[in-house]
Order: sequence, then C-alpha cells, then structure tokens
Amino acid sequence: MTALDNYVAPTSLEQAVVQLQELGEVTILAGGTDLMPQSHAGRVKFKRTLMNIRRIPELRGIVREGDAIRIGALTTISEMMAHPLVREHLPLLVSAGDHFASDQIRNAGTVGGNICNASPAGDTLVPLMVLDASVELASKPDDTLFRRSMPLPEFFVGPGKTRLAPAELLTAVRVPIPPKGFVARFHKFGTRPALDISAISIGVAGVLKDGKFSQVRVAFGAVAPTPVCGCATQEALEGKRLDAATIAAAAKAAQDEVHPISDVRASAWYRKEMIHNMTKRILEDVSANH
Repeated sequence: MTALDNYVAPTSLEQAVVQLQELGEVTILAGGTDLMPQSHAGRVKFKRTLMNIRRIPELRGIVREGDAIRIGALTTISEMMAHPLVREHLPLLVSAGDHFASDQIRNAGTVGGNICNASPAGDTLVPLMVLDASVELASKPDDTLFRRSMPLPEFFVGPGKTRLAPAELLTAVRVPIPPKGFVARFHKFGTRPALDISAISIGVAGVLKDGKFSQVRVAFGAVAPTPVCGCATQEALEGKRLDAATIAAAAKAAQDEVHPISDVRASAWYRKEMIHNMTKRILEDVSANH
C-alpha cells in the first residue's frame, strides 16, 4: 500500500466535494469491503488522500421521490434488502441481495461502493440495469454545487472504470417505480452463488399483460468488460407471447450476443452455454408463474 499523506472525513456533501476539488488525488472509503482486499492484494494503490465518506448524512437513506425510489450511496446491502419501499416496489433488489456475499459483507458493503467498484460481475449492477436505474453525481467546480444524472449502463467504461470525474462523488442511485404487471428475475451462477464472484449473471424484466411481454429489459454480467444490455434478447422478446418458440429464440439470441472470455471461473464456451440455459429457465419460470 502507498503511504498516505492525508486523511479527511467530511460531515456534509458540500464539504466532501469541495475537498475533492481542492485535494486532487483522493481515494474514497465507504464500506471498505472491496477497497481493503484490493489494496492488500496490490490491485489498488491508495492515492495521496484517503477520504472517509461515512459521516455524510446526505448519502444515507431510502426515500420515494415522485415516481422513483432514491437509494443513498451509503445504504448497505442489508439496509436495502430490509427497507419497506424496496420490498414493496423493488423486490428484485431483495432477491439479488440474497446472492450478495455473506451477512457480514452485506452489513458493511454499500450500494454506491458496489456501483463504483465497477466489476463486470458486480451483484447489484445487473438488477439495477434491468430496473432502469440511474446514478446521481455531485461536484463543486466553482461556487455552486453541481448535480448530474446518468443512466447506469453509461456509467461503466471498463473493469473498475467509470465516468465518475476526479472531483465528483456518487450520491445515490435512482430507480423508477415499476408499472403494473411488471415482472423481474435475477440469476447469478457460480460455484457458491452467494459467496463467490459470479461466473455469469442475468437480469430479465418487463411488463406481462394479456400473455405478451413488453417494455423488456435484459442485462448480463461477467460476460464482457462491463455489465451489458442484452439488446438482441430484448428484441426477441418485445411484444411477444412467452411460448416455447419465443423462449427458444430469446435464449439463442442471448447465447449469440455475449462474447465472454475464459478465466479461472469459467471458460468462454461454458459461459455462453450457461447464458443460453439460464435465460431459457428464467423465461420459462416467468411464463409458468404469470
């Protein structure tokens, strides 16, 4: 680890973004469940200043804002899973949380940290993508606090890389409340699905009405440098009945549109097979239970 020159613990959002602007090279610490293991393994080097953001109240809490649920960046996975608004409107995040590491990690790891870690296999990323989530970012380049929003898929650039500017802080993720008839599924596959990094993950969501699937969103994790949209799979499903032919066509589209690598967790061939098989199984489950 690189020796630190400075440690700061801002107590407000404005103080934090001012310090980010003034100090330049800053490493952000929230839950630490990704940062600390990566730093000890030598994959991440601390910058000159370590900023502990855990005292910033504006980064906490889950609230309804109009037709969306706003989840503060410091919300832990356990807090997200237990919150009444999430359980009522976004149960997909609860089921995804069941596959997120251990209870100890869920109690410390934050939603914002999981997003900013930008792992292609990040456990909240695929579910949030199919829920049409966007991130809220804050900075203070001059005398005014500046906020901007960005759709989650646009935020990721590569493994561990995002569009977050050096003097910018992720403050929250905003998720639209799904419409009536909305159904969603998330599946993560690994040797030990909760405790291991996923070999593949799949999210499928849409509105099922009169037997037809519409407003379809599909996303895949661990098959590309970033979590990716299953755009061809979406097209194979949009406006269609979830019969055997549609499900087979969608599963084939999913298999054909992913281009994974081989690594220690799985071969590229195996990942493509799993994408095909699990997409088929998810859609069959949706069809059978709705």
